[in-house]
Amino acid sequence: MNIIDAASPNFDERARPISMIVLHYTGMQDADSAIARLRDPEAANRVSAHYVVAEDGTVLRLVPEDKRAWHAGLASWRDIPSDINSASVGIEIVNPGHEFGYRPFPDEQIASVVQLVMQIKDRYQITRGNIVGHSDIAPQRKRDPGELFPWSKLARLRLALPRPTKNLMDPNWTQAGFLLALERFGYDVTDPMAAIMAFQRRFRPEMIDGEVDAECRMILLALLLPKPQGDD
Repeated sequence: MNIIDAASPNFDERARPISMIVLHYTGMQDADSAIARLRDPEAANRVSAHYVVAEDGTVLRLVPEDKRAWHAGLASWRDIPSDINSASVGIEIVNPGHEFGYRPFPDEQIASVVQLVMQIKDRYQITRGNIVGHSDIAPQRKRDPGELFPWSKLARLRLALPRPTKNLMDPNWTQAGFLLALERFGYDVTDPMAAIMAFQRRFRPEMIDGEVDAECRMILLALLLPKPQGDD
């Protein structure tokens, strides 16, 4: 895979070893605007990412992996309660997002995302459970990469957790019980509705209603088991 260097000045030193990959969409009207924003040292809120993947599959490297890019913002996941930027490699995927005309991700783009994630995962021995979307780590603020992102393609290559489909059982949790399980899985449940919708956006994207139903309970229970089965 050919990677083009397009350096951003927006980075600093890591304080943690790399153990995560965070996928985003750019959420701007076009690729040029997004790339310019990620490389702008004068912006009021400076942001960056390690990589940008264009819709034609072109990959730009903005920040070296050994440096901390500024892509996650206020976020947490599992045993990392803050400073996700220090622990993660951030990949921005060009897409206008929900604000500017959210649309499916082209095959060429996803093929490059798959190659990039595979290389980074192998390089740092990152587990499937730590390959996440921005909405997973910041459910109160973010919706990207969104319900159209084909997580199943990554899951079939063991590059993300699958949506469980086999031997599902309903634990009949109350909503409070579901939220406790969701927090155990890794989500910040400070805003319960936002956490439930983020979970649905990732693992049940055809219905994102914020309601805890039997299907949500069964999927979450299966994900908490040692070997979730699905997408194969």
